[in-house]
Amino acid sequence: MSMGSTVAAHEEAAREEAARSKRILLTALGILCLALFVVDLAAGSVRIPPLRIPAILFGGDDNPAWVAIVRIFRLPKAITALVGGASLAVSGLMLQTLFRNPLAGPDSLGIGAGASVGAGIVVILAGGAGSAFLGELGLAGYSALALASALGATLVLLVILAISRRLAGTASLLITGILVGYFAGSILALMVFFASPQKVQVYLGWTYGSFAGVTMGRIPVLIGGCLLGFIALGTSPKAFDALVLGDRGAESVGIDVRRLRRRIIVASAILAGVVTAFCGPIAFLGIAAPQGARRLFRSSAHRILLPGSAFLGAFFALLADILSQAAPGGIVLPLNPLLALLGAPLILSIVLRSRSSEGRS
Repeated sequence: MSMGSTVAAHEEAAREEAARSKRILLTALGILCLALFVVDLAAGSVRIPPLRIPAILFGGDDNPAWVAIVRIFRLPKAITALVGGASLAVSGLMLQTLFRNPLAGPDSLGIGAGASVGAGIVVILAGGAGSAFLGELGLAGYSALALASALGATLVLLVILAISRRLAGTASLLITGILVGYFAGSILALMVFFASPQKVQVYLGWTYGSFAGVTMGRIPVLIGGCLLGFIALGTSPKAFDALVLGDRGAESVGIDVRRLRRRIIVASAILAGVVTAFCGPIAFLGIAAPQGARRLFRSSAHRILLPGSAFLGAFFALLADILSQAAPGGIVLPLNPLLALLGAPLILSIVLRSRSSEGRS
């Protein structure tokens, strides 16, 4: 055997070993998410042994109080955290791919604010003056809420995309996203100013972010909306890898860049919009989870990053939901501050790493 063939064989073996280790890591991360899902069902003001959760879920437990707590209250909350965290993470990953920017995400680009405007229009303008609006929504109402939120996210994303073609550099794009977010926030502020006190209270509670507002009857709308967003991606992960190389690089390998860009815009807006409609504006997940996946798997291949980001997004969301119930006295902490504690150090490290790379270049 020649030296060249020996080297090629060693390289092929190394690639297979690296792929195997990534598959093992993905499996371990999925198992960890499943474990956190069970812990989320067991945690709360009423502590339930985690080993009793399977029997409670599948009808083998004889404690009716525990069965009611888990099935009626905690199960939809845990499902919402799982689906919402994964969806926001994939939305953030797609935006980072589209803009070729590690700090792009639904909240940093103002897309979350656009989704909030769409949802806020429905929340504030619908129903009677004194109605507990979110409690009265049926499936049709929540479908309208999700649609309005997705449309608001799409509109902001289209504006950002149009402006980004005239700008160069990460800082300019992020500043533009912040300004667009402020503009959307000013629209919301005016809507809140003219709304009734009852509606304002409902809306402000919604803005804190929570996975607890979705009942089992509304879970199908949440899952269906997010599934639609995943389906909208509808292409091979290799196309996303090519897009990272730039428009010309992607076109040179036969990628229809305009069509792919439209798919990413629609999918990202649907995923971010639907989750925002049901959970309120959730910060940091869309940026932190994809970047965490890149560091954990040491890969830029989307066939790894897509499931890896989804698992990490679900992990962060479930962990934040568990921590929100850890305060003494049965107090439930707001979700966004906890996610900021988890995500802000990672995002700060990305910024510092980027600055140090620019200084060396």
